[in-house]
Amino acid sequence: MPYYETVFIARQDLSPAQVEDLTKLFTGFITAGEGKILKTESWGLRQLAYRINKNRKGHYVLIESETAPAALIEMERNIRLNEDVLRYMTLRLDEPTKGPSAILGGDRSNDNDTATTEKDAA
Repeated sequence: MPYYETVFIARQDLSPAQVEDLTKLFTGFITAGEGKILKTESWGLRQLAYRINKNRKGHYVLIESETAPAALIEMERNIRLNEDVLRYMTLRLDEPTKGPSAILGGDRSNDNDTATTEKDAA
C-alpha cells in the first residue's frame, strides 16, 4: 500500500484536547479502511502566513499513514466537511519518514553537511 502524509490546520479557538479528538476522528477512517497510522505529530498553535476565515493562528497536525487510496479519499472528504479545519494537504511519499519531522527539529543532517562544506571552502 502507498504511504501518505497529511497535514491539516484546525481553528485557533479549539483546545488541544479538541484537536486531539479531531486527529483521532480522522485517523479512524484510515484504520477502518485497513490502513496503518505510522506517525502523528501535533505541531501546536502556530502563526499563519495570512488570515484564513478571520483566523491568524492555527493548530497544525501531521498524520503519516500507509493506506489504500479509498480510505484516504474518505478521510479527506470528512476533513473538507469539518468546520473546524481551515486547510489540509495530502502528499504521497515514496517511503515512510524516519524520526521526527523537520518542524519538530528532526533530520537536520543536510544543514550540517552544508555548513561543513561552506567552512571547508573558506
